[in-house]
Amino acid sequence: MLSSVTVLVTQKESLVTRTIGYIVGSISSTSINRRLSRVLANLAPEGTELVEIPIKDLPFYSPDFDGDFPQVARDFKQAIADVDGVIIITPEYSRSIPGVLKNALDWSTRPYGEMSFYGKPVAVIGTSGSGVATAAAQQHLRAILGHFSAVTMGQPEGFIQDRPGLFTEDGQVTDDSTAGFLVGYLEAFNGLISRVQHSAELVTA
Repeated sequence: MLSSVTVLVTQKESLVTRTIGYIVGSISSTSINRRLSRVLANLAPEGTELVEIPIKDLPFYSPDFDGDFPQVARDFKQAIADVDGVIIITPEYSRSIPGVLKNALDWSTRPYGEMSFYGKPVAVIGTSGSGVATAAAQQHLRAILGHFSAVTMGQPEGFIQDRPGLFTEDGQVTDDSTAGFLVGYLEAFNGLISRVQHSAELVTA
């Protein structure tokens, strides 16, 4: 006989109709962008689940790997393939994206001709203490995604200015206006995913 807990878990899983992966472009243990990722996961619309696509174990990319592609990179590419869309949550380092994120993006393009983000719905967002948040990094990231032929969400743009106490460690947001923006951001991305999926269905019909 199934316990009540098992039944509730099963019912919750059955309600999930869309899975969005997220990549945190920082491996810092105190990353405010990781805190933002937890907030987004908690605010996901009904029927949508956010799952992390980790990047910290990827080695530095080199063409030397192309003849013997490592399993960790295969797993990374498969995780992208398995989700309906990807949110990239990036810090800004020296007016650009962190090297660890660029390394992961390089892995996503290999082996040659197998670009994981080709045609994939992608949204970008990030937070920092600056008034313009991670705007410069996101512009560089959008240029890279354009080269990949990803379907990148244009609006709304997610420039989140962090301040003490805005995001809690357990993924809560303490400001109503920020929470409202993030809910709308997720809804807009869900809408983009739906449009991409509908277009794909029309092509294959």
